[in-house]
Amino acid sequence: MVMTAVEHRTDVHDWNVAWSRDEGVARAQALFEEAFDRPPEGVWAAPGRVNLIGDHVDYNQGLCLPIALPHRTYVALAPRSDGRVRMVTGLDDGQRWDGSLSEIRPGGVADWVAYCAGPAWSLLRAGIDVPGFDLAIASCVPMGAGLSSSAAVECAVGLGLAELAGHPMGDDAGRSRLAQLCTEAENQVAGAPTGGMDQAASLRARTGHALLLDCELDTVTHVRLPLEDWGLELLVIDTQASHALSDGQYGQRRAACERAAALLGVDSLRQVAEGTDPECLDAVLSMLADPVLARRARHVVTEIWRVGAFVSALGAGDLVRAGRLMVQSHLSLRDDFEVSVRELDVVVDAALAAGALGARMTGGGFGGSAVALVPASAVRTVASAVMAEARRQGTPPPVIHRASASGPAERLL
Repeated sequence: MVMTAVEHRTDVHDWNVAWSRDEGVARAQALFEEAFDRPPEGVWAAPGRVNLIGDHVDYNQGLCLPIALPHRTYVALAPRSDGRVRMVTGLDDGQRWDGSLSEIRPGGVADWVAYCAGPAWSLLRAGIDVPGFDLAIASCVPMGAGLSSSAAVECAVGLGLAELAGHPMGDDAGRSRLAQLCTEAENQVAGAPTGGMDQAASLRARTGHALLLDCELDTVTHVRLPLEDWGLELLVIDTQASHALSDGQYGQRRAACERAAALLGVDSLRQVAEGTDPECLDAVLSMLADPVLARRARHVVTEIWRVGAFVSALGAGDLVRAGRLMVQSHLSLRDDFEVSVRELDVVVDAALAAGALGARMTGGGFGGSAVALVPASAVRTVASAVMAEARRQGTPPPVIHRASASGPAERLL
């Protein structure tokens, strides 16, 4: 997927900050008017996300704990009466597409077009009479960084198209439905076999809170995250090791989990997590003759347990324990699920050595970003240490973001 690139900075004191609301609206609106010679009917925005803990459990019906980022994708939209679709992104080379609604289907479009236009297909399949449309996209969500740039564009486009079609999805029930439709679009049109965590975070988050998502029940609980009161900050460290969710590796992990669940006689590995005492887990997993399947299942089950323990630790103000759980999660993703890469391990280890309470890779893996829970007084020390270690190890210079728990997708104009 290709959209507006974020400027890469290597000075750790020059933080990569999100656009302001007004700046994002102005960029999308100006791009629209330049491309289509008319004003948009509205501008919608949706955030990227960073997952604090609970990766590769959404498609296993587990629990995860993301926050919405202040970094957002902005889309300017206007309907058309002829069934045509015209799209433009804010890249320097002016990515454009001109087609029809009938072309937007699995196998009909690919690459960035599939992500940007895919929600139209899902909405139409759901019986929502989406018109043709003109669309301009601008984004400050880092691309290929494991921060859900794809879900951000899907949710912004989906929210806008639903409203243009006379079906605004403003309440939580509507947003839950829209998250499912955007996930379907990513799975079927874009061919990325992800779960629904990213779309749920983008549409159902709350400012100042983490989103505890139960992927089996599709319920959310907003967990207070008063980082400033605790004297803490979150650093999101983009390793610059780009990843893709449609290259087969993500799908292989999902297939392995489904195979393990079938062999264990359950519908999902969530049932193993709920029905197994920790001391009995090895015995349960010994039923899987394939050691790779056993490792994949071990990660999912223990990760679901860690999410619950992490939420309890936050509620008790036990931030040291929360940090330890983040580290355990990273080790599990690295060793049992095998989705970490050297660049991620370098920045996680460096952050911990420099004073972070916890650090872990976040997202689908095979590149992307890490997240670190850091005392506010040590933020610059940790950031400097991460940059220095990356230089020493010969890995790309990371881009470091100071993150906060932001609000959900919304109409801005």
